Amino acid sequence: MKSISTNNYPIHFGENAYSKLNTYLDENDLSKIIVLTDSDTTKYCYDIFISKLNKSKNRSFIEISFPKGEENKNISTCQIIWSSLSEAGADISSLIINLGGGVVTDLGGFVASTFMRGFDFINVPTTLLAMVDASIGGKTGVDLNNIKNQIGVINNPSMIIIDPIFLKTLPQIEMNSGFSEMIKHSLISSKNNWDKIKTIDITDFQIGYTFYNSILIKSEIVDKDPNEKNIRKVLNYGHTIGHAVESFCLNSKHHQTLTHGESIAIGMILEGYISTIKLGFNKDLNNSINKFFLNIFKKTKFTDIDINEIIKLLKYDKKNRNGEINFVLLKDIGEVVIDQKVDDKLIKESFLYYLNELR
Repeated sequence: MKSISTNNYPIHFGENAYSKLNTYLDENDLSKIIVLTDSDTTKYCYDIFISKLNKSKNRSFIEISFPKGEENKNISTCQIIWSSLSEAGADISSLIINLGGGVVTDLGGFVASTFMRGFDFINVPTTLLAMVDASIGGKTGVDLNNIKNQIGVINNPSMIIIDPIFLKTLPQIEMNSGFSEMIKHSLISSKNNWDKIKTIDITDFQIGYTFYNSILIKSEIVDKDPNEKNIRKVLNYGHTIGHAVESFCLNSKHHQTLTHGESIAIGMILEGYISTIKLGFNKDLNNSINKFFLNIFKKTKFTDIDINEIIKLLKYDKKNRNGEINFVLLKDIGEVVIDQKVDDKLIKESFLYYLNELR
């Protein structure tokens, strides 16, 4: 696959990516090279990654790892990593390579951006979700009290290395999670992209046009609006409710934790329904999209109490202004409208559609 050049960093693919990375390591005078992993990428990806790197110039790598899971994407984990960096003698000439999924790239980018006021980092995403979404765009950060991404900065990596070989290490649930973001990219971009996405059998997923194209869609939108003042907000379709659902399930004692993709799929179903009421999005088209979601993601049950708690969490969404909740909605596939106000009554109605009407 051909490299993608964004305004701020390149995205390299496959074996060519390692050639570019090795050249970068050779040409920069790096005091320390730290590879940040979680417990899964230590087990499944670290050895593969290290085997691709040149061992010239007596180069050595320091691995720092933390337990896997969204519940560890917090300041406490950052403090442990900051201390490990200090003990390893890291300084502003060091480099962090974030090898992992979205939790690793989000947290690792934040750690690199804040330790000693910041040094360079490279993202090497190992999940489909991180490859097509989380590692791209410069958003770094951690959760606060299990509220998604409350603390963070926008800071770009030096490059992104994408090797599809790591997808072979993933369970189906993680492939589905990343595919949810690919569906989102198709819905906000064009009917042509949606037509291509809906022909994919995710249980026999072949990396090709849709994988590369999804990355291209996000990187082009971010290039136009890196600090999310306008058009980049379209990437949040499904995320207003989706993030609240994800945070709720992470905190709940009676709900199983949902993956990011599962949560965003629910968010897109609900926000698709809201779009039909607010913007006249075609109801038959919306129903067909939602049935496609249900072929991949099982329904999650929510009680009235659950729904009220999820709505309370919406106040933490970063798109909000002056206490008002702002949604990203669809007028049509590829026609997205930002900064839409939605009242609690309609949000509850969307949950009832999801729970009772959608088959």
